[in-house]
Amino acid sequence: MKIALMDSGIGLLAAAAAVRRIRPDADLVLSSDPDNMPWGPRTPEDVTARALDVARAAAAHRPDALIVACNTASVHALPALRAELEPALPVIGTVPAIKPSVAGGGPVAIWATPATTGSPYQRGLIREFAGSVAVTEVPCPGLADAVEHADEPAIDRAIAAAAALTPRDVRAVVLGCTHYELVAERIRAAVRQPGLPPVALHGSAGAVAAQALRRIGAEPAPSAESAGGLTVLLSGRTAELPETALAYAEGQLLGAVSPAR
Repeated sequence: MKIALMDSGIGLLAAAAAVRRIRPDADLVLSSDPDNMPWGPRTPEDVTARALDVARAAAAHRPDALIVACNTASVHALPALRAELEPALPVIGTVPAIKPSVAGGGPVAIWATPATTGSPYQRGLIREFAGSVAVTEVPCPGLADAVEHADEPAIDRAIAAAAALTPRDVRAVVLGCTHYELVAERIRAAVRQPGLPPVALHGSAGAVAAQALRRIGAEPAPSAESAGGLTVLLSGRTAELPETALAYAEGQLLGAVSPAR
């Protein structure tokens, strides 16, 4: 079994690690675009063009499924990716986990990039899934870039700024950018209020990993032999896992395997 994941940068690590945990025998292909990131400020047409290039690089390795582990690419490029690659290659997009986040009754905050915050796409998901639950959209300028570069002081500043915009009574936070899942516990600590239980965090990594297996008719097998290889593609070039990826537990998990042959 071979699962490919694509993103502008290392935000794909969370979903890749989730796949590794439920199918440690699966080969992984990680395709990102460091030469042209970030994608967030680009036009939808430009994002689509970049996403297609990154997806084609991954598809050349003949995976069984492709996870679009990027909220921006899922918003703008998913129809084009599916039109080109399916049905031969199932394509799984990433959607902010708004629906499960409101199950506890709220209030809920959605942390996302400035481009996504307030967008028709995100507002549509809120209307569809939130019902009467109070939802606050929280822009997180600079957080994805800080995570991408493992810039610890910048991560702290960006999280603190977003936490200051998050209502004190929020009981759940949706992580609306895949990069944010790499610093989830730091986000949880920043929004926790004295005397209240920890805030629930809702990312997408586990859901997209499970959906990828469903799309190819496979079952989770977390106790399978840890025999899965790893192929890393940086703007189409075969490379090693970026050094910044190893700053995170997810990157360390993936780096603990031999490269795929």
